[in-house]
Amino acid sequence: MEAYLDNSATTRCSERAIAVMVRLLSEDYGNPSSLHGMGANAEAYLKEAKKKIAKTLKAAEKEIIFTSGGTESNNLAVFGSVKANRRAGNHIITTAIEHASIAQPMQQLEEMGFRVTYLPVDSFGTVRLDALKEALDEDTILVSMMHVNNEIGTIEPLEAVSALIRQKAPQALFHVDAIQSYGKLPVIPKKLDIDLLSASGHKIHGPKGIGFLYIRDKTKIKPILYGGGQQKGMRSGTENVPAIAALGEAAAECSQSLAANAEAMYGLREYFIEEVVKIPGVTINGKTGKESAPHIISVSAEDVRSEVLLHSLEEKGIYVSAGSACSSNKPSVSQTLTAIGLRKELLDATVRFSFCRDTTKEEVEYALAALAEIIPFRRKFTRK
Repeated sequence: MEAYLDNSATTRCSERAIAVMVRLLSEDYGNPSSLHGMGANAEAYLKEAKKKIAKTLKAAEKEIIFTSGGTESNNLAVFGSVKANRRAGNHIITTAIEHASIAQPMQQLEEMGFRVTYLPVDSFGTVRLDALKEALDEDTILVSMMHVNNEIGTIEPLEAVSALIRQKAPQALFHVDAIQSYGKLPVIPKKLDIDLLSASGHKIHGPKGIGFLYIRDKTKIKPILYGGGQQKGMRSGTENVPAIAALGEAAAECSQSLAANAEAMYGLREYFIEEVVKIPGVTINGKTGKESAPHIISVSAEDVRSEVLLHSLEEKGIYVSAGSACSSNKPSVSQTLTAIGLRKELLDATVRFSFCRDTTKEEVEYALAALAEIIPFRRKFTRK
């Protein structure tokens, strides 16, 4: 049996997304900038995808910019907004648990002379609102924060964050990294007073190499790529029409059954948690219930290294990540687990299980049975 439980790293592309992508690669393959009929057909696919995505956000079509994925969306949001608003201030706020595609741009901005505040989080990974309130000032031009933490699944209180920004620093832009929440939880930018929102295709059963950035109308932001002036100059480069159309299909599919899919994943998540903590020495990081995302579970197994557990599960056809998949191949300590104050001995003893709408109870039960066998066995070799 195989159990793919690494859906926060990437999901299987849906049949609808694959079908439209193949058609555009083999039949309707025109360049949307071309003036002939095939170019017009390609442009029509772009407009349709934009329409579908905008509908999921209750946004205007002109507020959607296509990118190469979540990393580019985050970089465009951060560097683009800072370039456009530098004269207004020099202060940026983010959190101590952001993905590398936010954390590393922040480091770059610090090297460029910007003042960056990294907000602390509590033991569950929830941002400290008192720290945000204290940090906001007249020099703040951007607050960037993830909606759902990619390692432990914490849902950040965006509504409260937004209210504080508008109260204390109304001039600041609010960017949300929704890469782990879009397509799984409702997120309406205008309702939450969000200026910029990033999403990625391969997290929602679309292809890799495609994403989008929502940019609220009249938001001051400059491009970071220059060239042919596509997408009204905001993101130059010939549009990846096959992937964009597939992303539109994937977004529409997720939106059609968002609540039902979330309920199903919450059910599997709670069942998994109830059972896995019965294994001695196993703990869960982050919140349980609906205060956390429905698809992410962070599991620490005392005295069992995460890499060892990951490969032991792989031998049984069970696929998981050691923390964030983007950094699983690097010998680095998780900033998220460090920020929540996880015990030192558990920092390298933690793996992430992540579900999707296609995850079955049989897969979960198979993984649980494997964990109940592997963890006690591996622990024998590490305890003295």
